[in-house]
Amino acid sequence: MSETTGASKRNVYRPVVALALLSLLLCGLLFPLVVTGVAQIALPYQADGSLVHLGNRTVGSYFIDNGFSLPIFFHARNESSPTNASASGVDPDIPLQDALSQVQRIHNATGIPIGNLTSIVTAHVQRTLWIFGDPYVNVLQLNLALIGTFHSVYSSYG
Repeated sequence: MSETTGASKRNVYRPVVALALLSLLLCGLLFPLVVTGVAQIALPYQADGSLVHLGNRTVGSYFIDNGFSLPIFFHARNESSPTNASASGVDPDIPLQDALSQVQRIHNATGIPIGNLTSIVTAHVQRTLWIFGDPYVNVLQLNLALIGTFHSVYSSYG
């Protein structure tokens, strides 16, 4: 192979390598930085993950399972109905029936009357499209309602 052929091959690959590096910089670095910066300015609460604070502590996010596992709280992972689990495994919302099925456990652990627990659950029912869709509840909202309503039981969390 002559030297001219080797040089011409390098010239053929030079634009390909340059385009790949330029694409990497634009799409992999510059674009994400711009989008993140715009989001931080326009929607800072959402861009930070919709974090929820209780007092001066961050207690979770409305959009991600917060890992409540004590028997005195509602759980996003209800072992009695694994068919309702989300595909990602981090969904903070559970079907209404799953929340109601946990009322007895929370009553047994805290002594809070079943009627009061059921009222908190039904007060936090949401639907995907206003009145349509299956009813569901956000576990973090339920647990914050418990903490806010029953100070004596949840005094170490408020």
